Amino acid sequence: MALLPAVCLSAGGSNGLHPLVIIPGNGGNQLEARLTKDYKPWSFLCALSASSKGKDGWFRLWFDPTVLVPALTRCFAERMTLYYHAALDDYRNAPGVLTRVPCFGSTQGLLYLDPHLKHITEYMATLVNSLEQLGYIDGQNLFGAPYDFRYGLAAEGHPSKVGTQYLEDLKELIESASVSNGGKPVILLSHSLGGLFALQLLVRSTSSWRQKYVKHLLTLSAPWAGTVQEMLTFASGYTLGIPIVDPLLVRAEQRSSESNLWLLPSPTVFGHKPLVVSGNKSYSAWDMQEFMEDIGFEEGVYPYKTRVLPMTDKFEDPGVPVTCVVGSGVETPETLFYGEDGFDVQPEVVYGDGDGTVNLVSLLALESEWPGSASQDLKVIRVPGVSHTSILKDKSALTEIVAEICSINAITANSLVFRA
Repeated sequence: MALLPAVCLSAGGSNGLHPLVIIPGNGGNQLEARLTKDYKPWSFLCALSASSKGKDGWFRLWFDPTVLVPALTRCFAERMTLYYHAALDDYRNAPGVLTRVPCFGSTQGLLYLDPHLKHITEYMATLVNSLEQLGYIDGQNLFGAPYDFRYGLAAEGHPSKVGTQYLEDLKELIESASVSNGGKPVILLSHSLGGLFALQLLVRSTSSWRQKYVKHLLTLSAPWAGTVQEMLTFASGYTLGIPIVDPLLVRAEQRSSESNLWLLPSPTVFGHKPLVVSGNKSYSAWDMQEFMEDIGFEEGVYPYKTRVLPMTDKFEDPGVPVTCVVGSGVETPETLFYGEDGFDVQPEVVYGDGDGTVNLVSLLALESEWPGSASQDLKVIRVPGVSHTSILKDKSALTEIVAEICSINAITANSLVFRA
């Protein structure tokens, strides 16, 4: 039995709730694609699978279950791959691949990555159901802000067409949500990478805009300073533990992701501690250029140094209250050991504290970076034993999330009831 707020209602009923906008994490919403005549598949099999798409040509790119079929893994990877164009100083899709994000403004694209495979692709369905029990209604005071999570943002002075457009769309959604709910400022609820986008939106906005439109930022499992797991992804490829997928077939695609560069460990937070060891060499977060060169990803060095690193060397105050809900006490990759076979094999892993994906030092980065800020309101809630994704459905985590949302909405004590 858990003591949970069953509703977060003021005298005005559900209209008393502050509108809430959800920003998902990396891989946390559906993506669709359409292939044009400029698409040049690497094999006949990829060409055949491309010709079998629907009448209008649009199909689900993520999550695409064909990634689990070894013969089609490479087809999936080539359609997901981004390319950095030095002349543009920006990222673009692979030639002949058009993409779009369905259901912007709604939570429908966040519930399941594939609605036909609900059991294995649930993402935010349980969390959204909990919000609906509080009185939130999709499209009225509850909104989703999905995005093309392959793309990231760039430091000042560098273009980031897709990521910047997303921030503009997100800003308009927040304003619209506030206006349609009587001018109440919005609660931003993010998961994982979504927290980084939310923070960048806030620090890039004026204080008057933040004061008018944003009530609170509530983040779940935010990787503020990146993860050691991401170094494994870049070095050897990562398949989420699915044994039938060859990590080397998806490694190049994962390296191409602009947002993955953003998630590499921050030197400011991780310091000079060895994170990867290969033979007699070790690499800390300060050695990222050498690490990329040694794993054979020289093309990632320039965009990392110019576009990403300036965004991760400091954490600016966003000017609104922030609550971080994080898991802890789950074994999380802390040091990766490679042998004489190089980086084309999976490493031996030494584990430390975190949520299974994000290291604790990264989850708590704001706590360590903002200790002397008199103007910044920060609260950190730890939920022991809860992993990076289970935070979205674990009962103890949902208890904390729901209670915090109700607190932000200034719920009264007599709205507490028992619920199993």
